[in-house]
Parts: sequence; structure tokens; C-alpha cells
Amino acid sequence: MSECPHVAEMPRPEPAPLADTCPECLADGTHPVQLRICLSCGHVGCCDSSAGRHATGHFSSTGHPVMRTFEPGEAWRWCFVDGSIV
Repeated sequence: MSECPHVAEMPRPEPAPLADTCPECLADGTHPVQLRICLSCGHVGCCDSSAGRHATGHFSSTGHPVMRTFEPGEAWRWCFVDGSIV
């Protein structure tokens, strides 16, 4: 794991999740494979193994750089900008 400069820019404490699941998957009638939470705003989106790839789509539309897994028992973070676990 590395520390990218984007992690230091994240709000502390982390934002509260805006949903319990991926709202885009709900609207599309699809099932999210795994969930991610945006550490800039709390948006919950599905991973790239899901049909919609909504967490990546959120990054593409907002530029919010770092997300964290939203799966129970996991705590890793990913920086979209640096393309690495942070």
C-alpha cells in the first residue's frame, strides 16, 4: 500500500454513505457485485465487476479521486488518479 497525495485531501471524518447500495444499479434493475464509497462525498457505487461500473463512473463524472471498499470486513482504499491501493 502507498500513500498518494489525494488521501491527505480527503475530508476527516469520512463522509457518511449516501445510500446502503448502488442507487444507479437500483434504477437500472441490476445487481451490484461489490460496493465502494467515495471518500469525497459518500456516494455508494458498484465495482468494475458489476455491469454498470458505477463507482468508476462517479469518478469519471466528478473527479473525486479516492474510494474505499464498502464491503463488511474490508478496509482498503483505491485512488483512481494514481491507479493504486492507498
